[in-house]
Amino acid sequence: MRGFWKLYLRGQLPALGLFALCCAVFGAAFWLYRLPLGAVGYPALVSLVLWLVYALLRGIRAVQKHQTLSALTAALTEDMLPDAATVDDADYRRIIALLREARRTQELGAARKYADMVDYYTLWAHQIKTPIASMRLTLQNEDTPLSRRLTAELGRVERYVEMVLAYLRLDADATDYVLRECELDPIVRGAVKKFSGEFIERRLSLDLRPTNLRVLTDEKWLAFVLEQLLSNALKYTPAGRVSIYLESPATLCVADTGIGVAPEDLPRIFEQGFTGYNGRADKQASGLGLYLCRRVCQNLGHTISAESEPGRGTVIRLDLSCKKLTVE
Repeated sequence: MRGFWKLYLRGQLPALGLFALCCAVFGAAFWLYRLPLGAVGYPALVSLVLWLVYALLRGIRAVQKHQTLSALTAALTEDMLPDAATVDDADYRRIIALLREARRTQELGAARKYADMVDYYTLWAHQIKTPIASMRLTLQNEDTPLSRRLTAELGRVERYVEMVLAYLRLDADATDYVLRECELDPIVRGAVKKFSGEFIERRLSLDLRPTNLRVLTDEKWLAFVLEQLLSNALKYTPAGRVSIYLESPATLCVADTGIGVAPEDLPRIFEQGFTGYNGRADKQASGLGLYLCRRVCQNLGHTISAESEPGRGTVIRLDLSCKKLTVE
């Protein structure tokens, strides 16, 4: 409020200067005609007092107007603006109305462009699944090192397509989350099965321990998260083992013996687009996998965290306990 009064008083300086100039002109005229200067001083003093009272009343009204406008900054509608008391106020109201209409038009245009983009990429992602499925059927008829390698690469393409779909659906108005109690072990086995060829080809061992746990979740989206975690574990584990086990009471762990994550990168690995030191070494890293996992877990009511040590591996923990969620 101190800043407001400072600006307000600065705005009154021209009027005060004009008043002082007028008093000086009258005083000079009275002095030249050898008239008593008291005839000027007394009316000038009374006028000054009256002007100060007027300025104070205007200041109080300006404070009220300032407080009203300040309260409207968060959620402003044209009807909430104070009534125009001057021509300037009316002009400002028209300018604000024009600006609001321009912003509304711009927002609608941006929303339409975004919706068109989402529709296009969603259609593309669904269409690309057809040739992928055709190639997979073709490769299933062969059992050679080359076909197994191509199948693994095709699986990576499928995961990238699923990442695109997941990214598009994150902020959609309508989601396809269906929360219900599910057996955790079939979900885990289904995710692991998609990487069986890579485990065999790269001679990595898998330590898969049964959980015997029922969780409240969305089966499809939880499988997506597990597939992303397994993909990362395989990508950054040149040799050794990947383990999947349960920590009491309902925390699923995906651990590997890979290259690990640098300590300075660990707090940021769930940020969008962050690749870190390992990602810069792997030119194909997008920095979206773990970000999508975190967002999906938030939507499902789960939490995800990471623990890692360079050269010793990484452990990703999924806390599958849900709070304030309704079974469908």
